[in-house]
Amino acid sequence: MTFRFRPLLALLIAFSVTASGAALAQSAADMGASTSRKVSELPLKPTDTETNAALMSAHLLTRYHYDAQPLDDAMSQKIYSLYFKLLDGEKVFFTQEDMAKFAQYKTQFGNEIWNRDLSGPFNIFNQYVMRAIDRMTYARNLLKQGFDFTTNDTYNIDRKNADWPKDKAELDDLWRKRTMNDWLRLKLAGKTDDEIRKTLDKRYSNYIDRVKQLDGEDAFQTFMTAYANSTDPHTDYMGPRQAENFDITMKLSLEGIGAVLQARDDYTQIRELVPGGPAVKSGKIHVGDLVLGVGQGATGAITDVVGWRLDDVVNLIRGKKDTTVRLEIVPADQGQDGKHEMITLVRQKVTIEEQAAKKKVVEITDGGVTRKIGVIELPMFYSDFGARSEGDKNFKSATRDVAKLLGELKADGVQGVVIDLRNNGGGSLYEANELTGLFIDQGPDVQVRDARGQVQPLGKDDPSAMTWSGPLAVLVNRGTASASEIFSAAIQDYGRGLVIGNPTFGKGTVQTLIDLNKLSSDPSGNSFGQLKMTVQEFFRINGGSTQLRGVTPDILYPNNGDEKEFGESTYDNALPWTQIPPADYKPVADMKAYLPQLQQLHDERDAKSPAWQLMLDEIAQYKKLSDRTTISLNYDQRQTERKQLDAIQAEFRARHKAIDGSDSAEADEDSQLDDGLNPSERSLKSELKEQEDAKKAPDPQLQETAHILFDAIGLINANPKLAAQVLPYGGKENANMAVAASAASSPLPASPGPSSAAATPAQDAAKNAPAAPAAPSSSGGH
Repeated sequence: MTFRFRPLLALLIAFSVTASGAALAQSAADMGASTSRKVSELPLKPTDTETNAALMSAHLLTRYHYDAQPLDDAMSQKIYSLYFKLLDGEKVFFTQEDMAKFAQYKTQFGNEIWNRDLSGPFNIFNQYVMRAIDRMTYARNLLKQGFDFTTNDTYNIDRKNADWPKDKAELDDLWRKRTMNDWLRLKLAGKTDDEIRKTLDKRYSNYIDRVKQLDGEDAFQTFMTAYANSTDPHTDYMGPRQAENFDITMKLSLEGIGAVLQARDDYTQIRELVPGGPAVKSGKIHVGDLVLGVGQGATGAITDVVGWRLDDVVNLIRGKKDTTVRLEIVPADQGQDGKHEMITLVRQKVTIEEQAAKKKVVEITDGGVTRKIGVIELPMFYSDFGARSEGDKNFKSATRDVAKLLGELKADGVQGVVIDLRNNGGGSLYEANELTGLFIDQGPDVQVRDARGQVQPLGKDDPSAMTWSGPLAVLVNRGTASASEIFSAAIQDYGRGLVIGNPTFGKGTVQTLIDLNKLSSDPSGNSFGQLKMTVQEFFRINGGSTQLRGVTPDILYPNNGDEKEFGESTYDNALPWTQIPPADYKPVADMKAYLPQLQQLHDERDAKSPAWQLMLDEIAQYKKLSDRTTISLNYDQRQTERKQLDAIQAEFRARHKAIDGSDSAEADEDSQLDDGLNPSERSLKSELKEQEDAKKAPDPQLQETAHILFDAIGLINANPKLAAQVLPYGGKENANMAVAASAASSPLPASPGPSSAAATPAQDAAKNAPAAPAAPSSSGGH
């Protein structure tokens, strides 16, 4: 899985929640400001560890990358362009005059890496910090005088293709309009001028404090991300902070207290508690509590963390299993001035179930017939390689979890299974291979080609691992990437099941993770971070590639327009599409035998479905809003537009309620409109309610996918000859099983037990990696 390093402006304005006990990034809130913590001292300077890490990375990237490119003047210019895109992608901090001065660095970054002199990128970063503080200070001063909203001014909200402002005067005008828009959004939401001025002044002040907390690791991480991403979109450098979170995400576990944290103003707040973790077991920590201090051990001094960066608080709270940590908190129900309490917790291994595979049963009734369809949602292809290699029988694995859920769905009497891979960005190539083996008993699943052009098929020849042989559908969308595309393509090429949804992301490369610490003889103990480097390209067993083109579903759902901004084809330096000879494989069934019938039934049903038509209308409205590049700063015009949008949303709410009558359809009217606030400026209660409502909201695409599988089962039951064509292996082993299950609504007979997938994933290691310990490969995400 790939974690894209977002532009610093986006990171600072909309910082993600980070889990201290659960360490998974989730969209949430602004990072808290610092008023008590010492700010970083300018100028920031690179350390010897960082310059050495850059040099090691350059040696690896120029020799062992799948598409190795020299670190020369041409690459320096690529790095230069991407570095500024990460720092100032909206072109709101620097001017053309600034860029003329920075032009001296365009061809110098390569030389600076080779010479262990990163003064250029650090000088630019220091200038960014000062300019960001200056711009927010300017915006705060504008608040004192207010604005005239009777003019015909407009604001460009899509600046990705804009030029940098010519000079300071043009930059000032840009920030006047930005600040006007912030004010106008709050004014349209019904706030008074005093309330608006107070809210925005606090917002901009917090932003300044966060910028002042940026340190040398942030500067180095941003620059190295620019270098790594300039080689290809999915090669990444991960500093110590990112490397730890990547490891936690892949294995879905960590050693900590089991609490998800977020920052709110100057405070660190408990956002949620992880079931089974030390925090929830203590009964003394609750959602909404504020963490004021952290102490190590039973007697260690308490460190005041008010105003700290969130990731620094997280680092204090995480720790080795069976060690003690003490938290000084203010209970949620007492407010910031409440009585402080000291809570002692013993850290334990915490499993993060939120990103693990989950199941549910959807019942579809049509024509007086009801059938149960099992759904397995798999957010990513995770695997705890460390626990696996150590012989832990309970190591976390996507394949093991899905196999277990399939067994439970059989017991529930389902007659078909949907694997929901929407927004699954990938993960372990090994897990994608293993998971395919739960549905196809033998043969290659994917082909990988290394930098030397050598092609190797990967697959399994273990019929005993096959766990589900009945009707199958795979639900995908634009966010389905990499390992998910490997699985989806294999299911499609074998004819094992239906692929339904939107064309996928289009990532066809494999990365390996290299721990730079293991390549260094530095005795200092400092961390050099990790390099996630593209070392292979994968191909479908039919010889085609998912690179750029992705997987095209058998039955297509309407796109929402994100494909123009999201996907492999949006990267300037994406590898081209190629193909190789097909692998030696034999399809197990032929979905085309009933695909036209299923398509016709789908089209007829959705033409009459109120839920489907509502979804189409909502998509059309979303496209209309997202296609805007400028907005008016005239109050009357914006108020008219808001009323029109309000009417459209009110109609949508009424239609939702008429269709499903659920609580989620009765959302608070005010929550449907732009309130002008950033996430951290809303109450935690409203945030959590919105999150819970989203989980309960109807899912017409999943419902329709289950209905398509319902149709497929009906066609199979009615036509034994068709069943022999569309069920795996001619339906010899499972045609009768599907018919019997449909007739009796009884569980399908259990197939042989699932593979434990306990072997060391040697095939998952890069074949052309440097002289470094073999690392698990990731087919990655986006």
